Amino acid sequence: MTFGSFSRHLSLLGAGLALLATSTPVLPQDGNDEARLRRLEAEVRALQRKVFPGGDGRFFEPEISAEPSTRPAAPTTSTTAVTDILTRLDALETQLQRQTALNEENTNTIRLLTERIETLESAGASGSVLTPVPAVTPAPTSGATRSVTPAKPAGPSPERLAAVQGIAKPQTDDAADDEYSYGFRLWEARLYPEAQQQLTMFVEQNPKHWRATYGRNLLGRAYLDDGKAKEAAPWFLKNYQEDKTGARAGDSLLYLAETMIAMKDTSRACIALAEFSETYPALASGRLQSQYEANRSKVKCN
Repeated sequence: MTFGSFSRHLSLLGAGLALLATSTPVLPQDGNDEARLRRLEAEVRALQRKVFPGGDGRFFEPEISAEPSTRPAAPTTSTTAVTDILTRLDALETQLQRQTALNEENTNTIRLLTERIETLESAGASGSVLTPVPAVTPAPTSGATRSVTPAKPAGPSPERLAAVQGIAKPQTDDAADDEYSYGFRLWEARLYPEAQQQLTMFVEQNPKHWRATYGRNLLGRAYLDDGKAKEAAPWFLKNYQEDKTGARAGDSLLYLAETMIAMKDTSRACIALAEFSETYPALASGRLQSQYEANRSKVKCN
């Protein structure tokens, strides 16, 4: 509504109110006066509606009244928060499903490993031999960038099967000692992969047995004699550090020096030789003297 229109409405309202003010405040004498008064009141209400849209109880009574609604107003809060909660619940449910699947996979893996261990233990208890470990020959390459498919492991030859089956497992009152002795027999027969498998099982299952120092040392030798100096070194070092007073701790330290020589690590070889002569002088001049001097002759130490 413009300012001019609003002013005109106010003028009309003022005229209507003035007309009411000049009327005689006595009761009308006939029907015409009563009808005229009602018409003027109706015109005033009409002016009020134009000047005050929506109505106001102070000026006139609305012709149509409605009961106030008791229903609460609809919430104006955005549904973004609810959407976020639902999204997070979906994500948690997905994560829970993945975790459940992972737990099932782990349970299945543990079950298979347990069955494998039980099979090996049953085989050991019955005097069975280890499964022969076939040698793997890598496929040759004709170029540095050529991609080759690794050769599949070949099955053990009949000769190897016969050799492994020919190694008898001892059966005494000391089952742990029998496990070590069986590994020694495999190593002595130069069945190095099978000896490594057997001796690894022995030292892991019997770390406190009196034969453990023999087992760790012989395991290192099984790798060293198989041309795997890198795999042998940790076992020699572990056996020396585990118990320096052990029956084969000195042997392992000297074999560690020999392993470093095979790996062309002169510095560490010299350190091992020096520590051996200082820690085990009786062995250096006695049982292991020839091996000690042979290793010293292979390196030049300061």
